[in-house]
Amino acid sequence: MIGESSNASAGPVVLRDAVPADAPGIASIYNDAVRHSTAIWNDVEVDAGNRAEWIAARRRDGFPVLVAVDGDGTVLAYGSFGPWRNFDGYRHTVEHSVYVRGDCRGMGLGRRMLAALVDAARVQGRHVMVAAIDASNTPSIALHRQLGFEESGLVREAGFKFGRWLDLLFMRLQLDERGVDERSVQTSAARALH
Repeated sequence: MIGESSNASAGPVVLRDAVPADAPGIASIYNDAVRHSTAIWNDVEVDAGNRAEWIAARRRDGFPVLVAVDGDGTVLAYGSFGPWRNFDGYRHTVEHSVYVRGDCRGMGLGRRMLAALVDAARVQGRHVMVAAIDASNTPSIALHRQLGFEESGLVREAGFKFGRWLDLLFMRLQLDERGVDERSVQTSAARALH
């Protein structure tokens, strides 16, 4: 168990690692975002089997998948992080995603989930966490600012959904203050020569 808080309507809310039984709840939140929001720039819904495979793949690759559940075990929110880009030079950078069930927004679950993911990334020794946010999603932007993320760039008309172009805002959080390790530089240079 990662954390617990009280929610008057559903009892205690627990933040924990996801298990395969959480896949239907995760799929439900995901599909709601596909249908009704620009938080996910996909048009195709997924089933529980897809999300169970996603959980397994994230775990296999060493990345967390967290859920916030109520006293009945109902998934209220989920989050994860994974590689930002699949090139060696980005190995210290991760991109996260956090999704909260529509009727549970404003309860602080997104903040708790994002804070837990930041902590997990620090434990893994990551250097930077990236957020890619629809530039009109002011609540998400405000949340990220509260947790120390800074705006890093805007890609105008990067996506298209619901009959309109969407601007993509990148935000970043530096997770540590480490400098460049000379061995890492030498290893990267050696790889580049081969």
